[in-house]
Amino acid sequence: MPTNVQTHLEQEISSLRIKVLEMAAYAEKALDKSLRALMERNSELAQEVIDKDYEINQLECEIDEFALRLLALAQPVARDLRFIVGCMRTIVNLERIGDEAVNIAERSMLLAHRPPLPFSKPLEQLANACLEMLRTSIKAFKDDDPELADQVCNSDEHANELDLTVLRNLIDYMVEQTPAIERSVHTILASRSLERVGDLSTNIAECVIFIVQGVDVKHRCHRF
Repeated sequence: MPTNVQTHLEQEISSLRIKVLEMAAYAEKALDKSLRALMERNSELAQEVIDKDYEINQLECEIDEFALRLLALAQPVARDLRFIVGCMRTIVNLERIGDEAVNIAERSMLLAHRPPLPFSKPLEQLANACLEMLRTSIKAFKDDDPELADQVCNSDEHANELDLTVLRNLIDYMVEQTPAIERSVHTILASRSLERVGDLSTNIAECVIFIVQGVDVKHRCHRF
């Protein structure tokens, strides 16, 4: 029969999961809006992402404080300890994804009032791939699903290839079209932010594997 201490810790762990998922929802929404702003050339939508970034930052501070308090007072062990540590790693990556969404939004605002570049397809593919990686990593965290997390890890190489395709296309275009250099550079920066989102989503997937399987695959995510 569980003790009152165990029951209280379970409740706190459940609250922590809910808080992390709330922050994940904010980060996903910010990324989705920034990508729509980029593709639809919508500066108003981009400004919304920039204005709302403080909410993600605030949640990170709140969750970090909550998790530290749990570590100090509850003294968790085994799976509970891994979960709390994994949550602390996860929110760092979510906050950085929020920052990358802001970076993309800022590029979007600059590009919205300029003539569009002819290489939107690879960038759109990259955007869709990275958004899906984030959504899958969040679902893996929600469901404690290491196999789903592994799918995110395996998607990272594809995202990197798409980023390189965007880069090569725009470099070639800049050589031929000197007036397009500024727009091309901003688009390259948006692409690099997307590639970084893919990396950060992979980091979250690694946290899921650590929590569920007790295996630290940081920087070397692969099948287990």
